[in-house]
Amino acid sequence: MTKYYDPVEAMDRAALEELQLERLKDTIVNAKKSPFYEARLSGVNPEDFKSVDDIKKLPFTTKDDLRSQYPYGMLARSLDDFVRLHASSGTTGTPTAVFYTQKDLDTWADLMARSMFCCGCRRSDVLQNMSGYGLFTGGLGIHYGSERLGMLTVPAGAGNTKRQIKLIRDFNVSVLHIIPSFALYFAQKVQEEGFDTKDMPWKIALIGAEPHTEEARRKIEEMMHIKAYNSYGLSEMNGPGVAFECVHQKGMHIWEDAYIVEIINPETGEHVAEGEIGELVMTTITREGMPIIRYRTRDLTRFVPGKCECGRTHRRIDRIAGRADDMMILKGVNIYPMQIEQCLMAMPEVGQNYLIELVTEGVSDQLKVKVEIKEDYFVEDMRALQGLQKKIAKNLCNEILITPRVELCQHDSIPKAEGKAVRVIDNRDK
Repeated sequence: MTKYYDPVEAMDRAALEELQLERLKDTIVNAKKSPFYEARLSGVNPEDFKSVDDIKKLPFTTKDDLRSQYPYGMLARSLDDFVRLHASSGTTGTPTAVFYTQKDLDTWADLMARSMFCCGCRRSDVLQNMSGYGLFTGGLGIHYGSERLGMLTVPAGAGNTKRQIKLIRDFNVSVLHIIPSFALYFAQKVQEEGFDTKDMPWKIALIGAEPHTEEARRKIEEMMHIKAYNSYGLSEMNGPGVAFECVHQKGMHIWEDAYIVEIINPETGEHVAEGEIGELVMTTITREGMPIIRYRTRDLTRFVPGKCECGRTHRRIDRIAGRADDMMILKGVNIYPMQIEQCLMAMPEVGQNYLIELVTEGVSDQLKVKVEIKEDYFVEDMRALQGLQKKIAKNLCNEILITPRVELCQHDSIPKAEGKAVRVIDNRDK
């Protein structure tokens, strides 16, 4: 039985770093063909780079840089060479756009196929893609990777729960691609339609696109009777398929033959110590059409130390702990939404949905947390509800050092957003 989709997954570390260095040099030469990097990398000589660690000599690239070059300033090829673009929604301000040559799409599909293979997907599986298509990279990225791996692919798209259930049962779907927040909602809807999740044909869920805690993943696995594998991707680095968990679920292997990965202190820009949480910085080293160098993702994670039992030599990153730019500062305390989710999802009384709201009352800012409660716990006994309310507030205070105002909500009463879940609303006076 083939253990790896691509032998490079188990490549010797020294050889892998040599490959990275060679591709980094080529990337610098290629990047200089774009108007942006022609100016940004003026005076940089690739031959001065003697090891991968020399990447620290290069300047960072930020999302603001990509916005400033919208639409074509980052391209290292003639527009005639590109066959697709993806873009952020751009509903507020200038969007970011990422362009792909045919070679770039082929490389991306291979990385996606590799990612799915490492968590147990095989040619004999049937994948249902329950993600939105269009400018969002998640839909087409997974779709083309699934086809590259050879799986029968059902492009169901997002929403329409009853149709999703019918497709899964009719075509014996064994692999789902699903957003974590929707997975929790979907599991409950399957049961409401009269089906036992134990009897569904699925065995693997590919989850990603939005940060989620280990507690949320375990709740998905328990409710759906499925193995849920975490993944990481961002459109600036292609989309999904940047990093994926293997069957051991002990961190996400980040494909170092395609990316050079750094973790830095977001304040100083210096590399953090091994195992310490910092901001993920990434460089593409196989993209020909729109190379990006030292991109500050703003995502917070750490390298998982040690070797993985699966034998893959590519380093692992931990699940995203939050974002360097979504930190909330309240009463002098730094709070990340993921801390709140981790606490809530560990409580058996709590349902699948919650909402964090920041409000100004008088002269101070306050934290409100609306929490959906499972129907079994939403009783008419006011004392019981008040006790639960205090319990949730106390647990949250133990985690974030601030006592929030907790509002208990009935099941399925908090409005759900299309696509990624909206977890934080800032209604503070500006």
